[in-house]
Amino acid sequence: MGGANNLYLCDPVTRNEISKAVFALRNQGRFYDLKDARLDRTFHGSIDRFIEIAWRFDGRKRVLDVSSGLGMLLALLKELGHDCCGVDLADRATMETYAKRGVELKVCNAEVDPLPYDDNSFDAACCCQVLEHFTHSHLPAIREMFRVLKPGGIIELDVPNVSSFRNVTRILRGKNITWDYEKCYLHGKPILHAGHSFYPFRHNREFARHELELLLRAAGFTQIEVSYLKSRRHREGLDKLRSIGTAVRDLIPVYRKSLIAFGIKPHGGA
Repeated sequence: MGGANNLYLCDPVTRNEISKAVFALRNQGRFYDLKDARLDRTFHGSIDRFIEIAWRFDGRKRVLDVSSGLGMLLALLKELGHDCCGVDLADRATMETYAKRGVELKVCNAEVDPLPYDDNSFDAACCCQVLEHFTHSHLPAIREMFRVLKPGGIIELDVPNVSSFRNVTRILRGKNITWDYEKCYLHGKPILHAGHSFYPFRHNREFARHELELLLRAAGFTQIEVSYLKSRRHREGLDKLRSIGTAVRDLIPVYRKSLIAFGIKPHGGA
């Protein structure tokens, strides 16, 4: 594995090798400002997802992140040697941040807008912790990701797990698993776009494992794998003791916080 833009993609690598590379880049401040507390929290809470995606995207040069947010994953993948693009509902400041990183960002409401790329444009595409915020059907967006992937291209999705330990315990205590009812649902205000109303600032649905598989299959993907993603936060020193509860909970996969899925666009796929 070399430095920035020296593809780690040249030879098969292990998750452990990618993990070491990711932490080395992070410690050098290569893909986010270590003084930015919000970005640092995002990194520490997303490390398992980042490493799994980077490992699965090994050998796939051009990557699209759908609803790419702050762009940390794309910054990481760029440092590992990928050509990276993102789409999101972005303001000027966000677009300037992407430009400084040399990552292309296009404005798009992925829930209903066509992705602004030609057919067969990407080797890999991801959509992280986004679908739960959709107001309408998830299928059109996933079909768009299918369209812009090359035959043999890989898709990654990750979403909240409806059977997580947090959700089960809330139901047992007579609570709802969704966000604050009064603020986000009773008085929630829609965003209007392209003749549709959207409620993106809340979870509108969480997912069961078979539902994520059904979604990918309906969009045309094959070789589908859906698993429960570990929910640890990266901690160091004595702070690792705070992760004991999470580690115990993660021993039962169905109680983990998130689901992660991968699928392949078959050769001959339209």
